Amino acid sequence: MSGSDAPGLVALLEAPEGRRIEPADMAARVDALVQAGGSILVAVEWGPPSGVIAVQPLHDLAAPRPAGLIVALAVSEDARRRGIGRLLVKAAARSARLAGCDRLLLFAHDASDGLADFAAAAGFLPEGPYLVRPLLRRGPSAD
Repeated sequence: MSGSDAPGLVALLEAPEGRRIEPADMAARVDALVQAGGSILVAVEWGPPSGVIAVQPLHDLAAPRPAGLIVALAVSEDARRRGIGRLLVKAAARSARLAGCDRLLLFAHDASDGLADFAAAAGFLPEGPYLVRPLLRRGPSAD
């Protein structure tokens, strides 16, 4: 991600109640996430970003390997239902696997029906307050 992506990420991730995120603050947040071992993946067709996913390794004393916690997932309204979200989840799964994670977690509290439907179609299953997608290798191109 470059600094020029920050304004587009702001547009994708701004809080619905209107709290403004400054592009410099977004760039600092991205840097902090990456410094802490996370990954941010941005989908760009043309112009501003069409989608973004951010994954942070989460270590749990009860699990032998970390999980990749999805801390941000957004696709612009005009880019939805075109496979961008699935591609972002697939790329995040690869990134998490490379970081040693064995599953992806998506926090499901207050998930909208659209998010719940998308997550189910992308292979996530309910598990407590999370939707979980295992990252087991099933073959040469498994994701």
